[in-house]
Amino acid sequence: MRVPETMPADARRADVVPLHHVVPNLLRNPARALVEFGERSNGDVVRLNLGSFRPYLVTRPEHLQQVLREKAGNYVRAGDALQWRPLKRLFGEGILSDGEPWSNSRHILQPLFTARRIDGLVDRLAEAIEEAVDELDEPARAGRPVDMGAEQARIVCSAIMRVLFADKISVPDALQIMEAQDAIAWSVMPRILLPWAPLAMPMPGDRTFRRSVRLIDEVLLPIVRTSHRTAESDGDDVISTLWRGRTEDGGRLDERQVRNDTVSMVATATETTISVLTWLWPHIEQDPQVAARLQAEIDQVVGGAPVRREHLGQLRYTRQVLDELLRMYPIGWLFPRRAVEADVIGGVGIEAGATVVVSPLITHRMSTFWDRPEVFDPDRFTPEQVRGRHRYAHFPFGGGPHQCIGMHLFYLEALLIVATVLSRFRFRLQDPTPPRIKVAAALRPVGRVEATLRPVRA
Repeated sequence: MRVPETMPADARRADVVPLHHVVPNLLRNPARALVEFGERSNGDVVRLNLGSFRPYLVTRPEHLQQVLREKAGNYVRAGDALQWRPLKRLFGEGILSDGEPWSNSRHILQPLFTARRIDGLVDRLAEAIEEAVDELDEPARAGRPVDMGAEQARIVCSAIMRVLFADKISVPDALQIMEAQDAIAWSVMPRILLPWAPLAMPMPGDRTFRRSVRLIDEVLLPIVRTSHRTAESDGDDVISTLWRGRTEDGGRLDERQVRNDTVSMVATATETTISVLTWLWPHIEQDPQVAARLQAEIDQVVGGAPVRREHLGQLRYTRQVLDELLRMYPIGWLFPRRAVEADVIGGVGIEAGATVVVSPLITHRMSTFWDRPEVFDPDRFTPEQVRGRHRYAHFPFGGGPHQCIGMHLFYLEALLIVATVLSRFRFRLQDPTPPRIKVAAALRPVGRVEATLRPVRA
């Protein structure tokens, strides 16, 4: 068969995972199906037959580096495919898009998320987390089970709204936004699984999506507009920074882009921590050795004192636990890209305009790259193991110019939450089985994780 003129002549065609294998498995269990597609590829570039839509699946770390970093300019965010198209109706043009709007937003927001600035917020973040964790004392003394996902949402929102948004968004409002974003994550699944369907075609979830976006705007737009009036003299919170910031050509963002970036930053600064940590508790309860090492490190480093900046660098095993959680449950699980010009990846020709899909969920769980990938093992992330592994074998925050600017914040926030909770409480789960993965706009745990807490000190 003749190679199309848009494809390099020396390239071979990708093997195709057939339609009858792709669609039924995706509909039955998307998370499992995606990993099976990766295992079937053995690291080679393959195409997934979704009917009229046939994206290339790229899983090998060397190939991921090419797409995400070395040739990032040729592989732009695919705004017309997979989850980006339905979610663009929520996030719009800005920090989660591409091109000039993304460049302008990143230029303005990046200074807020440098390692030096985030490190300077640690003590404020720690105090906010400690105050939020105080509210667990009462159910712990009463022996009343708590929903760890809901408690983490409250703790994270309390900390992030104070430190990044200067309490302009109240915790009740933030929790309302979280609930709406959770509904949106489920509502767009039919469109993610049927990416060829036009947005004008009614689909299940559309009404929920529109209602949830309207609720988010009702909460955030008045705050965004009020902040515009005080931005010049106000602090360095996210919303004031967006209004006050200058784009690379000296311009200003309009209200729509400030709104888009505010919605994006509320979501990205909260969702990853809330969801990832929900899987933490069953995994450490299932493995007494991991639990004992984690608890021993926190007891030794923190003891009975409040968790503060000086403790974090010593919580090395705790950081390994978080890295292993992110390997198994990378919230940014799918990064579609569109090839601007024809290219070759691993000997396979990629024509101009083709969609390329990279997925941490797939690569992180492939036996081609990981030994016993289904096993929760924080020792994969000892310094020696990390040095011997390709940079793009583990990329839960993406890579290249679009790597999540909140990565450093996640690690600090998650370390503080885990260390604060485990320095003050012991816990027992109602059900120690890790929740199944629900593939939505972001990975979500299916069901609740309920725990009974016991204070360490009376």
